[in-house]
Amino acid sequence: MATTGLRMGTPAGRLALAATVVGSSAAFLDTSVVNVALPAIGRDLGGGLATAQWVVDGYLLTLGSLVLVGGSLGDLLGRRRVYEWGLVLFVLASVACGLAPSPAVLIASRAVQGVGAALLVPGSLAILASCFARGDRGRAIGAWSGLTTVVTAAGPVVGGLLVASSSSGWRWVFLVNVPVVAVALVLSRRGIADIPGTREPGPLRGQLDVLGGVLAVVGLGLLVGPLIEIERLDALLVILLVLTGAGVLTAFALVERRRTRTRHPPPMLPTDLFAVRALTVANLVTLAVYGALSVGFLLLTVVLQVGLGYTAWQAGLAGLPVTLLLAGFSSRVGGLVPRVGARLLLTAGGAVIAVGVLLLSTIAPGTSYVTGVLPGVVVFGAGLALVVAPVTTTAVGHVSAQTSGAASGVNNAVARVAGLVAVAFVPWLGGLTGAALSGGPGLVEGYQRSMLVVAGLLVLGAAVAWFGLAGTSADGRAPDDPDA
Repeated sequence: MATTGLRMGTPAGRLALAATVVGSSAAFLDTSVVNVALPAIGRDLGGGLATAQWVVDGYLLTLGSLVLVGGSLGDLLGRRRVYEWGLVLFVLASVACGLAPSPAVLIASRAVQGVGAALLVPGSLAILASCFARGDRGRAIGAWSGLTTVVTAAGPVVGGLLVASSSSGWRWVFLVNVPVVAVALVLSRRGIADIPGTREPGPLRGQLDVLGGVLAVVGLGLLVGPLIEIERLDALLVILLVLTGAGVLTAFALVERRRTRTRHPPPMLPTDLFAVRALTVANLVTLAVYGALSVGFLLLTVVLQVGLGYTAWQAGLAGLPVTLLLAGFSSRVGGLVPRVGARLLLTAGGAVIAVGVLLLSTIAPGTSYVTGVLPGVVVFGAGLALVVAPVTTTAVGHVSAQTSGAASGVNNAVARVAGLVAVAFVPWLGGLTGAALSGGPGLVEGYQRSMLVVAGLLVLGAAVAWFGLAGTSADGRAPDDPDA
């Protein structure tokens, strides 16, 4: 699939960018918008900590597992076509979520939502990579990354407003996707349909890697499911299931390595992509940052409501500075990558986010928003603005257009799997229980311990960026990168 040479400043370029950003934004919004709605969902449908975790992780499980299949499917059948299929499936599942009469139906519908998102997210980024001239590709990817991250960060604000709108306002958290997806489909037809190369299959032809997709879903499910249900399962069973999940994921890695060599069928995870050092490091940083973002905002919005008595609307507004900082600075930071270097930006950004998390970890009943919450939120947002565009540009900007679908799939899979695993693991490591998150004893202590775990994860990510990108050029390429 050859690039068409679109430029960012042209009407066609802006329309193509809008067409992909709007659809992706719906998928990314649903990774965070539900956080402030969890207490309301619990009051309406019932369920404790495990139900809340499944509402979040049911979506992330299928999205994180199958986004790799979505990237390969776009290469196989056509990126615009698969992108639009994903939009349709996503909106149908959103309606099912909004009408769900029970936790089981809601969780199942969230899983289907994740399948739709797994089709549309990698397709949107791959379309950009193949539509824009190489000189503008980094700017387009940076703009896409910045805008979609702004939407993700705005999720709690939007969710709080919708939850506060009525007694069953949490349902509108999902139903709001209907008009958003309708706009995305219209823009796709106008902005993408006539761009050469986005309507035909890419160079990867043959069978779809069904076995890889099944192994990924089963392995990740066995890894995180027992931790979510740890209060109801025997300890030995939890250990056995987690070990089984690790074994299945090992089998997945071996299968993908073999299929990368044979190319029959084309692998959903081409392991030869990891020969690009910058891509590998960017994915490790993504693992740390997006894991921290997912579980950090989840814990913050819950503790503000349950521990400090905030309404859903107030808890959502508490994170507004993050949205404003991302909107104001993430695209500008993307333009700094060629001059300052991805290494410095990713290292500094990870460290700054960690400081923000440490500040937020001090929250306790009676904490003032201005002196106890706002400083941490501002520092968190500033660090995130330093990371989001450089990490995406580094991960996707150094591969050919022919493999951009697979590369974007890998990076998006890592981001979603990071959230999936963090939401399951961090509350467990911090000692948070269902009773605590329902307002019982141990809420503040468990929250504070969990946030310290998050800060440690971010420091590790910053160290990986600093040492992993040593010796690379300003844009993140290493001398041994195939595309350097």
